Amino acid sequence: MSDIDGRAVAKQIRAEVAAAAAKLRADGTAPTLAVVVPTDDEGTAWYVRSIKKAAEKEGVDCRVEQLDAPGRDEIVAKLQELSADPDVHGVICQTPLPEGVTLAEVGGHISPLKDIDGANATNLGRLAAGLRTWAPATAAAVLELLKHEDLTLSGARAVVVGRSTVVGKPAALLLLNESATVTVCHSRTKDLAAVCREADVLVAAVGRAGMIGADFVKPGATVIDVGTNPTDDGGLVGDVDYAAVSAVAGRLTPVPGGVGPVTTALLLRHTIEAAELSKTHP
Repeated sequence: MSDIDGRAVAKQIRAEVAAAAAKLRADGTAPTLAVVVPTDDEGTAWYVRSIKKAAEKEGVDCRVEQLDAPGRDEIVAKLQELSADPDVHGVICQTPLPEGVTLAEVGGHISPLKDIDGANATNLGRLAAGLRTWAPATAAAVLELLKHEDLTLSGARAVVVGRSTVVGKPAALLLLNESATVTVCHSRTKDLAAVCREADVLVAAVGRAGMIGADFVKPGATVIDVGTNPTDDGGLVGDVDYAAVSAVAGRLTPVPGGVGPVTTALLLRHTIEAAELSKTHP
C-alpha cells in the first residue's frame, strides 16, 4: 500500500498559483479572496487562518470578514456586498452557520462568477450538466488526487459514501464526468460494506471516525478519505480506519496530509481563475 501525498500535490498547485498571481499583478490585477466567517468556532478560525496564510504566501490577497452573532440577513448582505465588489474575485462562506441558516440558502447570494467553493446551486447545476464551473473545493480535491495518481477513471467502479452537496454529490458528479460508474451510498444503503467492496475507487465522506474498515475495501482499491474528525487529544482522524485499511488498499490518503492541503490549494487556484475571468466578464 502507498500513501497518496496530498501535501506534494498541494505544493505543485500552489507553485502554479504563485506564478499566475505574479502575472496578474504585473497586469494590474491583485487576485483577492474574501472569506465570510459568521461564527466564533475555534476550528473554523484555525482553518481560516491557514487559508489566509497560504493565500498571502502565494500572492493572493485574503480578506477575512468576521461577523459577530449574525442572522441570515446580515450574512446575505455581506455576501451580496462582496459579490458586487470589483476588487474581490472569489467569495466563500464558512460554516457552521447560525441555527436555522443553511449554506444552500445563503450560498445562492454569492455571484456564480465569484463562487469559487461551489456554494451557489447554479454552479452545482452546471457541474451536473458537465459545464465549466467551480465544484466545491473538497470534492474537486478528490478528483485532483485521483488524477495525480494517473488512475484510469473511465469505466472504473467508484463508490462515494456520503451525499452532502459539499462533498458527496459533487464528487460523484465529477467522477461521472470522467466516465466512471458511480454509486452513492448513505445512511439507508443496505449492506454498505458489500457495496463498498465493489469499488475500484472508494471515497469516504461521511463524517464518522474510523467507519470504513478493512471489510469495506476491495484488495488493491484506491481509497480517498475526506473525513476530518477531531480527537480528544486535539488531533484529526479520518472516516477510514487507517491501520486496518492500509493492509488491504492499494493507495490511501492519510489524515491529515491528504485531501485537506489540496482543498486549500484549490481555493487559491479557483480564485486565480476567477480573477482571470473577471477580465472578460467584469
